[in-house]
Amino acid sequence: MNILIVGVGGQGTLLASKVLGRYAVLCGKDCKLSEVHGMSQRGGSVVTHVRIGDKVHSPVIWAGAADVILAFEVLEAARMKHFLRPGGILLVNDVRILPMPCITGAAKYPAGLKEHMLEDINGAYFIPAGEIAEQAGSVRSANVVMIGAMCRLFGFDKAKMRQAVSDCVPEKFAEINLAAFDLGYNRVKK
Repeated sequence: MNILIVGVGGQGTLLASKVLGRYAVLCGKDCKLSEVHGMSQRGGSVVTHVRIGDKVHSPVIWAGAADVILAFEVLEAARMKHFLRPGGILLVNDVRILPMPCITGAAKYPAGLKEHMLEDINGAYFIPAGEIAEQAGSVRSANVVMIGAMCRLFGFDKAKMRQAVSDCVPEKFAEINLAAFDLGYNRVKK
């Protein structure tokens, strides 16, 4: 399985990749990860490739080969949608985070991105992960909401994925993240 995780710095893309890697180990699968950091500490793009299988030889997903794109921001989803394979799933946190050129006024955030993706991709899902995460106790767990939704859409082993979340987050945040996972899991239906 090829999973591309995209977002901006601070959204938890790296934690999400760790959780998926841990899930693979719990399932007895091989897993390779590759991370690409832009100006992530300044709100720039972060892309993580996660490949899971019986034997994985390369950590990199090529364009048109991702089974799922887990996008934590709308513009990042639009920028990376060419990685999605035909029939793949695009799961997007329905939030806009302005990149620096938009903040400074040098550019405008593109209009109609969500509508275009919903029109072009049959397997596109947009969920308000931040709002859902607030219900769990912290907006910072939006990434785990998205993992919960992905778990449901792909029929992953829920108990093992919850264990992976628990194994990867600090103990003091485990309860909030497990609640966020459950809310995300229950939010979508395939």
